[in-house]
Amino acid sequence: MSVHKLVRKQLIKCDINKLWDFFADAKNLTAITPSYMNFVITSDMPKDGVYAGQVITYKVSPLLGIPMFWMTEITHVEKNKRFVDEQRVGPYKMWHHQHLFEQTADGILMTDIVHYRLPLWILGDIAHSLFVKQQLRDIFDYRYQQIEKLFNK
Repeated sequence: MSVHKLVRKQLIKCDINKLWDFFADAKNLTAITPSYMNFVITSDMPKDGVYAGQVITYKVSPLLGIPMFWMTEITHVEKNKRFVDEQRVGPYKMWHHQHLFEQTADGILMTDIVHYRLPLWILGDIAHSLFVKQQLRDIFDYRYQQIEKLFNK
């Protein structure tokens, strides 16, 4: 059972408060998730943004349009700097996603670092090689494009 890692970086020319407010509101995930994923947040969302201990539930269809339940917990928050979500229930054996925001002279450098592991031992590793790795790349490519449209026009 391998632990896989995906790292993505994007320079965003935006005020850090505006960018943080966007990512601190899980409802905005729908705007940066491909429509074929049928991504729907099923939990109530707080009005004050992201906080440590927050649990968010979703329905998502990553494979053959089959809906799956996904529950994440926000485990760490440093306003305007980082937050971490970890899967509690869902399609992965392990999912740990760091969202990092760094102010630079050219804008905000946003970095996503995802460590994940698939279930089913060797079958999970085979599925990773056959399609999961590429699907995650495609999802994060889509996110990159949508963020470009929203913030770097």
